[in-house]
Amino acid sequence: MAGETVMTVCGNLVDEVELRFLPNGTPVAKFRVASTPRRFDKDTNQWEDDKDKALFLTVQVWRQQAEHCAESLVKGMRVIVQGQLSQRSYEDREGVRRTVYELTAEEVAPSLKMATAKVTKASSSGGGRQQQGQQARGGQQSPSGDPWASQAPAGAGGGGWGASGGDEQPPF
Repeated sequence: MAGETVMTVCGNLVDEVELRFLPNGTPVAKFRVASTPRRFDKDTNQWEDDKDKALFLTVQVWRQQAEHCAESLVKGMRVIVQGQLSQRSYEDREGVRRTVYELTAEEVAPSLKMATAKVTKASSSGGGRQQQGQQARGGQQSPSGDPWASQAPAGAGGGGWGASGGDEQPPF
């Protein structure tokens, strides 16, 4: 990722993960993360959110990882997201020029700061629409007890606009 702005953000999902599919079957997920700084108030002896300084980022996740996010993440969950930060300007319905910041995720993980998680290896077969509704997702455990032992590594991720060979825009 030479010359790109890579960012890691920790925050809470402010809405459910929205999973869609491009016309060619490529899955893409979208969700928003709020990262709110906290400070310790010595007078009340408690931590307080500094809501005036909250950062809201739209996150886009591509391919199999998009499906994994849709299956694993729920609104309110604390996550860690690393990816490429970009900004986009547009004109809204009233003709006002707006700028939004978006993160195209390379990695997404639940935060274990105040939670626990049980990780399972997902099936590496196919993806997209063919896998919807199948029980193949969710991983399997090998007889030796090692959840990674019996499965080949999943396909390489990657992402960003046009990463599948075209200049497709996400369907959001």
